[in-house]
Amino acid sequence: LCSCIHSPKGFPKLKNDTFLRAARGEETEHTPVWCMRQAGRYLPEFRETRAAQDFFATCRSPKLCCELTLQPLRRFPLDAAIIFSDILVVPQALGMEVVMVPGKGPTFTEPLKEVEDLLKLRQKVDVTAELGYVFQAITLTRHSLEGRVPLIGFSGAPWTLMSYMIEGGGSTTMSKAKSWLYRHPEASHRLLRLLADVVTDYLVGQVAAGAQALQLFESHAGHLGPEQFQDFALPYIRDIAQAVKSKLKEEALPLVPMIIFAKDAHYALRDLAHAGYEVVGLDWTIRPQEARAQIGKDVTLQGNLDPCALYAPKEKIGELVKKMLEGFGTQRYIANLGHGLYPDMNPEHVGAFVEAVHAHSRHINKH
Repeated sequence: LCSCIHSPKGFPKLKNDTFLRAARGEETEHTPVWCMRQAGRYLPEFRETRAAQDFFATCRSPKLCCELTLQPLRRFPLDAAIIFSDILVVPQALGMEVVMVPGKGPTFTEPLKEVEDLLKLRQKVDVTAELGYVFQAITLTRHSLEGRVPLIGFSGAPWTLMSYMIEGGGSTTMSKAKSWLYRHPEASHRLLRLLADVVTDYLVGQVAAGAQALQLFESHAGHLGPEQFQDFALPYIRDIAQAVKSKLKEEALPLVPMIIFAKDAHYALRDLAHAGYEVVGLDWTIRPQEARAQIGKDVTLQGNLDPCALYAPKEKIGELVKKMLEGFGTQRYIANLGHGLYPDMNPEHVGAFVEAVHAHSRHINKH
């Protein structure tokens, strides 16, 4: 038996491993389902918990992260929990200051402007010292889940993190970050390599703390064309999978399933299928059958309902879910949205989505 059942930290025994079995390609009675940003502002209890606190102060409080992670599970029969945190804790660990500006989102007080600015970054990061609060949150949450469902840890991927560090926040074009790729390719690779090394240690630390699966978010893949993705994103995505797995083996930690989610990178699905991840996450811009044809039979797919489908009436959500399940098939598949939940969504519609996945997949499996 893998050590994820009886783990060294005396974690409770896992009762629902449907998500982990689907991730590994084993048969499941129903299709597992979870939602990106399932702990979030669409829940009144989330807004209440968060009201008094600065966003990143919340991220640094293991107790609050645990509470926010558990909130959606009290409402919906989800098959996995994902730790409440943010991808920008990694640039913070490198010494950059990020603040959450109301109405604007995450903002870097001093983004990287010139190649010389790379010298300001910590070249050696002790992830336990800098990001130990995430590890504590994972351990606390894993105990608090009482084995109900597996806990997913995550990180941003190097290109996505780099783009934030240079743009200084969100951007519709990513032109500042992309200009580095064209003007300063060597410096870009130096930064991406530094990020890949920190992300690797960070993900391994999350497994040591109790994470039972890992997701890498390449959220800004869609800003790159196929060639830049090949040069500046894919090699680091591959390296991280390989390095995390070999470090987990070295440290005698569980080899947890890994998910790569590269938003809008349908031009790279074949490459992502061979990048060393058990699961490839999909956004809503690709047909299930096409994704399955490109990715093949040996990798589990995750996704890909348009998040805006949750604005539809509940019956319509059920129909859309049924169609999605027929497209992907119910096996080697994890249902999810093609991106995160939006703050103005009705929690009841999220519940309808989760229940429709369970009901329709059970029905399809029986017949």
